[in-house]
Amino acid sequence: MTQPVLLKQSFLIAVLTGVQALVPAVVAVASLYGTVVLFGHRFDPSSAAVVIAGVLCLVLVQPPREVSTQLTSARLSAVADVILRWMLMLAVLLAVGYVTKSLNGFPRRVFLTWAAVTPIALIGATLAMQEVMRRFLMNAFDNRSAIVAGYNPSSLELARRLKNSPGMRVEVTGFFDDRSSDRLGLETDAKLIGSLSDMSQYVKDNRTDVIFIALPIRHVKRVMNLLDDLRDTTASIYYVPDIFVFDLIQARSGEIHGIPVVAMCETPFYGYRGVAKRLTDISFSALILLLLLPLLVIIGVVVKLSSPGPIIFKQRRYGLDGREIAVYKFRTMLVTEDGAQIRQASKTDSRITRVGAVLRRSSMDELPQLINVLQGRMSLVGPRPHAIAHNEEYRKLIKGYMVRHKVLPGITGLAQVNGCRGETSKLEEMEARVNYDLDYLRHWSPLLDIKILLLTVVKVFRDDKAY
Repeated sequence: MTQPVLLKQSFLIAVLTGVQALVPAVVAVASLYGTVVLFGHRFDPSSAAVVIAGVLCLVLVQPPREVSTQLTSARLSAVADVILRWMLMLAVLLAVGYVTKSLNGFPRRVFLTWAAVTPIALIGATLAMQEVMRRFLMNAFDNRSAIVAGYNPSSLELARRLKNSPGMRVEVTGFFDDRSSDRLGLETDAKLIGSLSDMSQYVKDNRTDVIFIALPIRHVKRVMNLLDDLRDTTASIYYVPDIFVFDLIQARSGEIHGIPVVAMCETPFYGYRGVAKRLTDISFSALILLLLLPLLVIIGVVVKLSSPGPIIFKQRRYGLDGREIAVYKFRTMLVTEDGAQIRQASKTDSRITRVGAVLRRSSMDELPQLINVLQGRMSLVGPRPHAIAHNEEYRKLIKGYMVRHKVLPGITGLAQVNGCRGETSKLEEMEARVNYDLDYLRHWSPLLDIKILLLTVVKVFRDDKAY
C-alpha cells in the first residue's frame, strides 16, 4: 500500500524483486551442495530432499517485499527475521522428512552442518540484496514532494519518520490547518503553509506529488469537502487516521477481502511469529525438563515428606483470551486455596512451609509450569497468570487489565525482571505490573524474549520480593 508513495513501478524493480525472491532457495541449495561434497558424499539435485528444501525456502524464507520495509528496516531486524524464518523452514522440513522419509539419504552430521551454516550465508545474501535494492531505489528516482492537511500528533509523527528515513524519498514541505500557529503550538521543525482552503490552489501553483490528509476521524465532512477541492490535481492522496488518540496494542493496517482495516488491539504472535515462538517454547522447555529431571524428582520427594498434602498444587488461572487453565506449581503452603477469595502470600506468611520458603525464594516452585508450556497453556515468557479471584478483582480497578490475556501467560515476564513480582498489597503495584505487561505486548520481539530469559536467570537468586 505504501509503495506508490515512494516511487512508480519499473521493469528493473520487478526483475530485482524476482531475483531477491529466488536468493533464499539458491543459497540454501548451494549450501547443501557444498556441505554434501565437503563430507565426501554424492549430491543428487533431483532428490526429494533437495527439491523440498528449495520449495520450502521459496515459500517460507522470503525477505519483505514492501519497498518501504526494505528501505528503512534495520539490519539487526533483518538478521532476526532470517533466523526466525529459517527455524520455521527447518521445523517444516523435518516434519515433511519424517512423514515422507525423504531425509534418510542425508547423514545426520551433513544435515546438522547444513542447518547451522546456511543461516550465515542467508544473512549475508539478504543484507547484500537489501543494500542493492536500497542503493538502486534511492538513486533511481527523485524526491517526491508532500504536504499534510491537519496538524496533530499523527501527522507530526508521520513527517518526522519521513524526515528520518531519507531512503523513502518523500519530503514534507509543510502543514495546512485552520488554526493559527500560536494555537497549534507549532514545533520548531514544522512549517504551517496556510489554511485548509488554501491547499487546492497551493497544489496547482507548486509541484506536489503526495497529499496526506490527517484530520481527526470525527471531521468526516471536512475530509469529504477537502477531497472535492483536490479532485482537480494529479497528486496522490492518502488518509492518515489520528490513531494516537487511542491506546494501541500491536497496531497495524491490513485488509479483509479488499476492505481496509486498522488493528488497534491485537496479539503480536500472528503468522510465522507465533509459530517461531511456539517452537522456541517447546524446544527450550523440553530441554530444561530433561536436564532438571533429577532435581524435580528430589524436590517432589522433599515436598511430600516435609508436610501433608499433594506434591503439585494446581490453581485455576486465566490463560490466552481469558480462558481458564490449570497452572502447576510445587506446593509451598500448608493450604491449597483456589476459591473466590485468595490471600496473597506475604513475607511473614504462616501458611508457607520451610521447604516452600526455599522453593519460593529461588523460584523453583514454578518449574512444573514447564509442563504447562509443553501443553500449550503457557509460554516461557509472557505476562504472569494471576489467580482467577485476583483477576476478577483487578479487572474492575485497572484499565486495560484483561488485554494482557491477548498472549499466552508466561513463567517469567517483563514485569518480573523489572522488580514487579511478589505481593501486590497496593493497587499501584499491580498497575505497574500490568503496565509492563502491556509494554511487552506493544514491543515484543524475539530479542526481547531472550533478554527477559537472561535477566530472569541473573535476578532469580537476588530478588528480595520472592517469598
